[in-house]
Amino acid sequence: MRFEPVIGLEVHAQLDTNTKIFCNCSTNFGASPNAHTCPVCTGMPGVLPVLNHQAVTYAIKTALATNCTVARESRFDRKNYFYPDLPKGYQITQYAAPIAEHGHLNIELEDGSEKRIGITRIHMEEDAGKLIHDPDRPRSMVDLNRTGIPLVEIVSEPDIRTPKEAGAYLRKLHAIVRYIGICNGNMEEGSFRCDANISLRPVGQEAFGTRTELKNLNSFRNVEKAIAYEIQRQTYRLEEGHKIVQETRLWDTARNRTASMRSKEEAHDYRYFPEPDLVPLIVDDDWMTEVKESLPELPDAKRARFMAQYAMSGYDASVLTATRSLADYFEEAAKDLKETKLAANWVMGPVLGLLNGEVTIDNVPVTAGLLAELLKLLEANTINGKAAKTVFDEMAASGKAPTQIVKEMGLEQVSDQSALDDMVTQVMDANPDELAAYRGGKTKLFSFFMGQIMKQSRGKADPKVITQILKEKL
Repeated sequence: MRFEPVIGLEVHAQLDTNTKIFCNCSTNFGASPNAHTCPVCTGMPGVLPVLNHQAVTYAIKTALATNCTVARESRFDRKNYFYPDLPKGYQITQYAAPIAEHGHLNIELEDGSEKRIGITRIHMEEDAGKLIHDPDRPRSMVDLNRTGIPLVEIVSEPDIRTPKEAGAYLRKLHAIVRYIGICNGNMEEGSFRCDANISLRPVGQEAFGTRTELKNLNSFRNVEKAIAYEIQRQTYRLEEGHKIVQETRLWDTARNRTASMRSKEEAHDYRYFPEPDLVPLIVDDDWMTEVKESLPELPDAKRARFMAQYAMSGYDASVLTATRSLADYFEEAAKDLKETKLAANWVMGPVLGLLNGEVTIDNVPVTAGLLAELLKLLEANTINGKAAKTVFDEMAASGKAPTQIVKEMGLEQVSDQSALDDMVTQVMDANPDELAAYRGGKTKLFSFFMGQIMKQSRGKADPKVITQILKEKL
């Protein structure tokens, strides 16, 4: 029997606010354990939560950017469960009345076509803490710095059918939350994390199969690998006549397999009920208008504009709009150039080649302004391509301006017709055997003469002028 996977993703995005969702504790990552805590986020008796206005604004931005309908009135609930990193014994979240519903994202498939993935809901909630397990002793410690960090959970419809589709959806969502500035997207720090729900059903069947939930997915690649493994695991079990158990499974990155964690809870297991300490959240027209006007150009719109405005391919546009900072860098470098393709090639080549874990497009030593200055020298034939690469490397190392480097290193291109004419003649006279062979039909020796001339000019001769003169003399 052939089976069809049915996949839905639950994405948690940490909202990039300065303080937590219900108190004034800092949200900065990396502090010593329990340094960013107070009676509110540690659940002390008698305290009351106060909702963070900025967190709600970010949630609305997320909803608008993912084509969701924002609820003018939403409510908070208590999700009750016991776990050592949940100090109150419950999590404040939204259940019955979330802040947004009924959205979608369009993803591009491998064959170039598009597919629409529905978004069921977006709701706000607070994060739990973190358990730190002692490797040497049978004990665990609790760090509550993360407790109360504001989150939005973005729940997709079960419209995804393959691991590749899941990866494409996740990457699209990741780009959007970073574009609109609501989340830094750091998956290693847990700022953007994903749980996947997977079930199988016989091809042609409408009813869903029994699903499993995958947790501990901290990279796009791990999401795709874990889903692929789980599809294979469930297929084998069904083909052997076994039933799928509804459970939560963890992805083991070391062994590249999933492992059972616990039986999957249902909504009634959490005993949801309305949060009595928070009034309904009302979003009025003025607030909606303010958020709409603050939205930047989104990735899909920017990609389409780049293709139209700069006459570039879909691939180039996708690379250059991968992040908002990279797109801004390119436009700054290209704005005064006659040929914007030149800027695209240099940004996608040498500039991206400088980036690593510590160097980002925001702190790259060759700024967009310096690159623009270099490319103008190249367009004006002040330097040639080889010299431009030398200048770029020196800019990256020293931070000096390209005009200063060109002057100090004597890299100005020689374009004078008479000077280059004499140089070509000297090279031809110095290589009579090659000259005779060329005129005897070995035309591949043209590159030999070009190389000798460039060597004699120390790389400063204008290749276009040399090519013209050499063709005439040969």
